[in-house]
Amino acid sequence: MTTVKDPPSDFQLPPHNDAALEMLREAKDYETTVALAAGGAALATGGIVHPLGWLLFGLAYKPLVRVEKLARLEKLTTELLDEFKNEGIQVFPVLQIEDKNPIDLFIKFPRKTHLFISIRSKGDSEIVYNEKREVLQVKRKNKSGLRTWQPCPLVELADYKSWVDKNRNLFGMSSREAQKTPTAKVLVLWPPTVADTHHNDQLYSEIGSIKILALRRKGTAFVIQKEEVTEFIKAWLAQYK
Repeated sequence: MTTVKDPPSDFQLPPHNDAALEMLREAKDYETTVALAAGGAALATGGIVHPLGWLLFGLAYKPLVRVEKLARLEKLTTELLDEFKNEGIQVFPVLQIEDKNPIDLFIKFPRKTHLFISIRSKGDSEIVYNEKREVLQVKRKNKSGLRTWQPCPLVELADYKSWVDKNRNLFGMSSREAQKTPTAKVLVLWPPTVADTHHNDQLYSEIGSIKILALRRKGTAFVIQKEEVTEFIKAWLAQYK
């Protein structure tokens, strides 16, 4: 277990847990209203007023995916808080880093473990890992050929950990806690996107009783389906109790 000093008594964490969940809901509702009013008078006359904090959560994503992404984050954050609140979970959604896609979810179980979660969907397709090239590829349903997934979510997850290590003070972490705490980097595939089931056995690892695709690109990242998130975190967390 990592030994760390407590942050100053006046220290404030970025929005997380219930406060962040409320911001996600408000951002989703605002973006939904804008989308519905896009051709109407309300938008043209400035009738839709946004609260700045909520809007920033939405603006982290490209316009065409905002409502969908925010809805997924709201759903998953709600599930995680319901399941792990008694475990002391801290869920930080939508952390914007430099010019990259935001960190969808940074999860802390203080003094136990950290998790970085990227939620991604490529529609009705299968995700294949090319071992030789060390890249993820997308196989569209009813289409031939494979397309390289850019930007690579595995590289993004590695960049996210580096960013949090450098900006550890935002989360009240010492250098030792940021760098030495056991960390899981997780790519969550949202339906209807699925991982191909024909990868070599050597690409799988066991976490507790779960067999999971574990891809080693700039460190190890786990690839799971949306419905496996809670089970995975339970198995991962059990290692550090």
